[in-house]
Amino acid sequence: MKQAQTTLIVTAPRRGLYEMTAEIMSWTAKQKIQTGLLTVFCRHTSASLTIQENADPDVLHDLEQALDGFATENAPQYRHITEGPDDMPAHIKSMLTDVSLSIPVTDGRLALGTWQGLFLIESRSRPRSREIILHLVGE
Repeated sequence: MKQAQTTLIVTAPRRGLYEMTAEIMSWTAKQKIQTGLLTVFCRHTSASLTIQENADPDVLHDLEQALDGFATENAPQYRHITEGPDDMPAHIKSMLTDVSLSIPVTDGRLALGTWQGLFLIESRSRPRSREIILHLVGE
């Protein structure tokens, strides 16, 4: 059994969904593991991960709008406001989505569906660099 691990830095200029599929697929292929499991982990509480459609950009727009509707800025019930009006909604969005994903590796490639891509969900308004840990186990 082999293992490999790295940290991918994703810089998001603003709130939104940012595709990481190509970078993750490239790193996975270099590990020479034919059958295994890739864990993708976001090391933050105001950003998260998702597997979503990567063909139609309207999907990403609509998802972002839906998340903003679930967790609005400046809601009067928020007590955690010292880091700005986008921080508490970012924590809520991260709780509703995932900070960790598991993707099977088959024949040395991620076993994603035809239209599936891996995305960072940046929930803060200002530019941020996010650390994404990739951990691959297999043979």
